[in-house]
Amino acid sequence: MKILHVDTSITGPASVSRKLSAEIVEAALRRHPDAELTVRDLAAQQIDHLSSAHLAAAQGTAPENAQVREDIAAGRSALEEFLAADLIILGAPMYNFGIPSQLKAWIDRLAVPGATFRYTESGPEGLVGNKKLIIASSRGGFYGPGSPAEALDHQESYLRAIFGFFGITDVTVVRAEGVAISEQARATAIDSARGEIAAIAS
Repeated sequence: MKILHVDTSITGPASVSRKLSAEIVEAALRRHPDAELTVRDLAAQQIDHLSSAHLAAAQGTAPENAQVREDIAAGRSALEEFLAADLIILGAPMYNFGIPSQLKAWIDRLAVPGATFRYTESGPEGLVGNKKLIIASSRGGFYGPGSPAEALDHQESYLRAIFGFFGITDVTVVRAEGVAISEQARATAIDSARGEIAAIAS
């Protein structure tokens, strides 16, 4: 088994999503001690957002800028890691009702026609449905199903949509909500998420 662990939070040791994703990885490695683990920290090693230079390169124009060449290679490496993985463990906090821009930049490198999806006469078809995705989700407030702010969730809803577009339907969300309300709410949310991790591990 190959496990890809991706973190995206910019808050370092204070990050709830990092804490939870690390614990999910530990649980996965206990179940699969021989697994091959690849770690990608998108806050520490950012992939650039797509630009006209990237588009030109995709259309066959060799980039003259060395930084663009290096970034295209980094994007290709990210895609190869993703394609090779059986299990993706993704730390994804909610920023301003959506996902971190670093995470969006990474996803943009995965959305490659012929690699993760294709268009057919009957509509788009995902090409990587043989993977499992576990999302460690953290949110300052409450945006879950049935909450008054549910319509503002463009974090988990987007992640389910884009990875579903790639064909991944085996998606589990380990969620810690309300972590910015108070220290007690934060602790309660983390404890609840840890219960979900324990259930997954069993």
